[in-house]
Amino acid sequence: MAATKSERVLVQEWRDVLALHARTMCELDRELHRFGLGASDFEVLDVLAELSDGDAADAGDCSSRVQELACRVHLSQSALSRLIARLEKDGLVTRGMCAEDRRGVRVALTDQGRARHAEVKPLQRAVLSRMLPGATD
Repeated sequence: MAATKSERVLVQEWRDVLALHARTMCELDRELHRFGLGASDFEVLDVLAELSDGDAADAGDCSSRVQELACRVHLSQSALSRLIARLEKDGLVTRGMCAEDRRGVRVALTDQGRARHAEVKPLQRAVLSRMLPGATD
């Protein structure tokens, strides 16, 4: 049975989204490489920086559980754990036990991580503005 025109359009739109994502991730990786980061590395730093700038900072908690980060950065927990280990080795984040659940692990930016994020954020935002249709400056 042949796909209807609307199905073909839907599938093509999906493929266009995937292609845009792939091109944008490659461009981010290329641009961030000189700072020792990949697109996913920066995304973790960015989410943690948002926490330190938002309501959580008012409560004195600028960290996130690994499980919560995994949902926000769209990585499996095992992939995210490896990424966090690299960021920790580079001095950009710290890991510690979760006080409310000793099975959990919390991650927080270090001062060095906060500085690296601030240094790279304008570049990442410029890439997004360049790559994403309808993005504004």
